[in-house]
Amino acid sequence: MATNRELYETAQKTFVPNYRQPPIILARGEGCRVWDVEGNEYLDFSGGIAVLSVGHAHPTLAKALADQAARLIHTSNLFFSDRAIELAAELTKRTGFDRVYFSNSGTEANEALIKLARRYHHTRGDARRVELVATHKSFHGRTMGAVSITGQAKYHEGFGPMLPGVRFVDYGDADALRAVVGPDTAAVFLEPIQAEGGIIVASNEYLREARRICDEAGALLFFDEVQTGYGRTGRFLAREWSGVMPDACSLAKGIGGGVPLGAMLITEKVAGALTTGTHGSTFGGNPLACAAGLAVLRIFDEEKLVENAETMGRYLGEKLAALVADASIPAAAERRGMGLLQGIRVDAAYDPMVAYQQLRSQRVLSAIAGGDVIRFAPALNVKRADVDQAVEQLAIALRSIPKK
Repeated sequence: MATNRELYETAQKTFVPNYRQPPIILARGEGCRVWDVEGNEYLDFSGGIAVLSVGHAHPTLAKALADQAARLIHTSNLFFSDRAIELAAELTKRTGFDRVYFSNSGTEANEALIKLARRYHHTRGDARRVELVATHKSFHGRTMGAVSITGQAKYHEGFGPMLPGVRFVDYGDADALRAVVGPDTAAVFLEPIQAEGGIIVASNEYLREARRICDEAGALLFFDEVQTGYGRTGRFLAREWSGVMPDACSLAKGIGGGVPLGAMLITEKVAGALTTGTHGSTFGGNPLACAAGLAVLRIFDEEKLVENAETMGRYLGEKLAALVADASIPAAAERRGMGLLQGIRVDAAYDPMVAYQQLRSQRVLSAIAGGDVIRFAPALNVKRADVDQAVEQLAIALRSIPKK
């Protein structure tokens, strides 16, 4: 059997170098744990970047995929499939939205939202409404449209010019939002929590005010729930905490439990904008992916995973807050997030990348958000013992890193 080093060297020669993976090659997983090709075990608190909603190798999901693969894998969207219709019906029932468009990813769902924003006003004869408003530190994806509404310059560098007609404001600042939303605004894009931007949580009042601002100006309000949806915050959608109903939202990540799947959910108000031929996807919502999506929802119900996310999220928050309060861990500057999307901001006197790498050397996998936050986004069926282990190892990692 090939070793981590041997496979890593092959990868270095064969892959486009747009990622920076460590020299460990993962081979299998179960629940919140993964093993590399040499049999080393890791606690996975990155969760595939908030994707593994039901954990690794859940038997219900694995069986659903095997059964569907033997039945029907793909039809294209020239035809309906039973699984896609069943999943769309479930999503509308659980979310309050009226209609669903399936994609392969969150980026593609956000691209669909961009097109919807402009097409909606076009169909109403308002050709001037093409401007899009997004926020600094936001993240909406890597395709040209999605990256154009991403408020981080590092993702724009070398790819300009960006999509024209995009304006950025500070996240959480309702006055700044009100100042730019007007007769030219097609839509405002907001994340209920800026996950990649540093796990920054919007206040409920800010989201409510954004709804009022858009209504008064005649603009649409869109939520990007790619990371915050699907139980991640302890509600099926994070929008439920504020009670705000956007005109549409994007979903992905946890929706397929690891199978590529995304969705745009819309209200009836905007449903007439994307008529036949105005948008599409060859693979979006194929039967295999939708069978995975249905299995995920079945697991959610049977194992009460949204409720577990709220309970374990509260516990994780308490444990992380204790690290910040511990005078022996000066590198832990601030706890951020909610539910099972949380992290620790590393004090500016310390290097967060060193802490991240140290934590990995202790066999706990995490992610970096906003450049200075150690991010945890474990599976929603995470257990208390897993949280204890992850936070204990994080404390060791933060204590061990030297000042810059």
